[in-house]
Amino acid sequence: MSNNKKRKAGPKTPPSEQLANVARAPTKTPMYSAMNASRYQRQDLIKRINEKEGTHLICYVGNLEAEIDRNDIIGFSEMLHNITENSPIDLLLNTCGGDVDACEKLVRLVLSRVGNQEFRVIVPDLAKSAGTLMALAANKIIMSDTSELGMIDPQFLMKDARGNEFMYSVMSYLAAFDEHAAALRRNPTDPVTLLMMDGFDAKTVRKFQRIRDRVRIFAEDMLKRHGAPASSISGDLLDSATWKTHGQPIGHADAKQKKLPIEYIPPSDERWERYWSLYCLQRHCLESLEAEGAKKIYESAYASQIV
Repeated sequence: MSNNKKRKAGPKTPPSEQLANVARAPTKTPMYSAMNASRYQRQDLIKRINEKEGTHLICYVGNLEAEIDRNDIIGFSEMLHNITENSPIDLLLNTCGGDVDACEKLVRLVLSRVGNQEFRVIVPDLAKSAGTLMALAANKIIMSDTSELGMIDPQFLMKDARGNEFMYSVMSYLAAFDEHAAALRRNPTDPVTLLMMDGFDAKTVRKFQRIRDRVRIFAEDMLKRHGAPASSISGDLLDSATWKTHGQPIGHADAKQKKLPIEYIPPSDERWERYWSLYCLQRHCLESLEAEGAKKIYESAYASQIV
């Protein structure tokens, strides 16, 4: 006699209960998503730009009071975290400048990931002073009508006879010293020249000369990466006779005339509209958090830090 008996089928689980028993993938809560909606919007735009451009976009956007400094290394490390070596990188940059040594450290950190790929800098608004130095490392500097670079003339904090602090142009100080020194050589007894030379401090002159040479060498090293005429470009960007003030804008046309590797994009071009939209979102974020002390934003497709 066969022991094979058909088992009675148990009651079927209703479809609603079957769905309830399936484990749901974790998702962000509605409130968390709402609180971070602006960040998601910016990062979605960064991802779209990456897809269109075939690159990895990182963004360093500061307000007018923010300066490049040593603390930026954390933000840049976060942005580069998921980017492997030998990857093309674009840097959307907005800064009034800052510390040259910090600038070099940040540039070399980015270039270590770029390797033999292309590095581009996008300037939606301004990249002045040390920001221009960072841009000199790029194979291409992408600019439009709103973009501006600036002199790479270092600014140094000094005190006047009354103890008041002010920023002094290294190149203007050295140019004035050279002018009066030349006048003194022509006429060693000229009382006006002797009086003017008495206002210069030998230690300050030597210090400023070292700072000038430091900036020039760094600029030339970056320009040589992509075969640009390093000496002439660095000399032009340091020339206080060409650029009358430290803040004088250098637009895309002037920059191209000086042989910088400029790629101009008209403001109506959809490529530029994506960059400009992203920049506006980031600046608006900083302005909305200004009361909390926010000055800089570091952002990529996978990182977002506001300080």
